[in-house]
Amino acid sequence: MASSSTSATTAPAVASNSKFRVLTASLVGTTIEFFDFYIYATAAVLIFPHLFFPASSGSAAMLQSLATFAIAFIARPIGAALFGHLGDRIGRKATLVAALLTMGISTVCIGLLPTYAQIGIVAPLLLALCRLGQGLGLGGEWSGAVLLATENAPEGKRAWYGMFPQLGAPIGFILAAGSFLTLGALMPDEAFMQWGWRIPFIASAILVLVGLYIRLKLHETPAFQKVLDKQKEVTIPFTEVVTKHSKQLLLGTIGAVCTFVVFYLTTVFALNWGTTHLGYARGQFLEMQLLATLCFAAFIPLSAILAEKFGRKITSIGVCLAAAIFGLFFADLLASGSTLMVFLFLCIGLSIMGLTYGPIGTVLSELFPTSVRYTGSALTFNLAGILGASFAPLIATKLAETYGLQAVGYYLTAASILSLIAFLLIRETKNEDVNNQI
Repeated sequence: MASSSTSATTAPAVASNSKFRVLTASLVGTTIEFFDFYIYATAAVLIFPHLFFPASSGSAAMLQSLATFAIAFIARPIGAALFGHLGDRIGRKATLVAALLTMGISTVCIGLLPTYAQIGIVAPLLLALCRLGQGLGLGGEWSGAVLLATENAPEGKRAWYGMFPQLGAPIGFILAAGSFLTLGALMPDEAFMQWGWRIPFIASAILVLVGLYIRLKLHETPAFQKVLDKQKEVTIPFTEVVTKHSKQLLLGTIGAVCTFVVFYLTTVFALNWGTTHLGYARGQFLEMQLLATLCFAAFIPLSAILAEKFGRKITSIGVCLAAAIFGLFFADLLASGSTLMVFLFLCIGLSIMGLTYGPIGTVLSELFPTSVRYTGSALTFNLAGILGASFAPLIATKLAETYGLQAVGYYLTAASILSLIAFLLIRETKNEDVNNQI
């Protein structure tokens, strides 16, 4: 009788999670998160070496700035474990709100930081602390947004629903690059370097408030509501994932490496190399990246269609092959000396990124039962971030300076083959009723 009463009281709340509200909440949240993350990535290349590490030489300052960029990826698995625990214990909604606040506050604080010239060595330390907060927040945000979509999806449409939070990545990147381009065009370089760069960081507070408004109106996902109704919450989800689902954790992590390497070599590394070694102006290269990001956005829905039709496994294997081949032509395109070829390089790289990124959230979430899905999917994605993204721009820069751009391409090819092997070993989940696996 108690069970029937519980079901009766929760049914209206679940029903109020309309398709529009679910997909909007998942998309808006990840757009905000990735906007915050990408404005840091852009500033780490263009701004922070000059304002927070001026005591070092140009090359050393750039490497130090990229090292602070890496801090967030190291923090993301910690955020995944922390917010994953909350998400698998108390629910998706409350955890998503907490993760968004953590990310948003950290980003606004970066825009308010004094520089090295004002407070000395404390400035880069505070920058690193704020970057740590960004990483913790994003570590919990991405998985929760994916689960919000996929756990509300009807059977046969999980990959399609799971694609919507992924669209937040290109939208966030477009907003981030667009804001820097607009500010650079509206003010002199001196003013931009002194205070203009702060505007996107502080303005992100508006986006955070919008995201909070939408998410606070949500109810728990139907899949996790079943866990609550049956009182099947896991006491320590992290331990459960590591001890009982270690194979899925390992394969999911390796499988997602290609996604990170493709993206951060095509964006952060390419922006750094293009503006420091290939002679492109900051605005010119950002404009090319901004246009190429449209390819990223366009190929995400295509990847979801492929994942629904042919399966997650076959789709992911095919994309890893494409990324491996792209790595062999990496240097020829980027160092061609032709602006058209460089733009083609960006379009191809970000198209592949769209194909690999679109289904990855669905793939990783479907590897784990509902009771530990938040923790499991968050850990796999963010551990892959350490392996594939945290030091990717730094490693690529060192490889290019020591062995030439061709070595960077081989780095991408090797990462893609590694992920391909993992996907060969991952089970196909297209036809599984994963939302009933508690």
